[in-house]
Amino acid sequence: MNITEYIDSSHRMQVINLWDKTFGYPDARNKPSLVIDKKIAVGDGLFFVAEEHGQVVGTIMAGYDGHRGWIYSLAVSEAHRHKDIGTFLLSRAESELTNRGCVKINLQVVESNSGVCEFYTKNGYHVEPRISMGKSLVRD
Repeated sequence: MNITEYIDSSHRMQVINLWDKTFGYPDARNKPSLVIDKKIAVGDGLFFVAEEHGQVVGTIMAGYDGHRGWIYSLAVSEAHRHKDIGTFLLSRAESELTNRGCVKINLQVVESNSGVCEFYTKNGYHVEPRISMGKSLVRD
């Protein structure tokens, strides 16, 4: 297994397919092709894929605002789960954020996917007493 930075020409369709299967978000603003395009436009080098035999088997995106980091779109194909791929991806993102001076990493888990909290707990994350709020700026 190899973890590399996302390369549009060789990864795009595989990532879209993985995200459709893993996340299945109904909102147009979360359409994988749109999310990928917006992340690539930022050009921050914080989008990684795990490949095995030339096939994308996992992804992670991170973000950094100069103080806190964020973890987004950590996905591992169902056939490759429980092989530490998610942990390797998470470690890569954490390392990149640390190298940029990040002092804390946040992430959010949608309520319907709360089972993934065990994975994050095993990787040193914990639930914090926060209220997550959001506002859509554009209509789907």
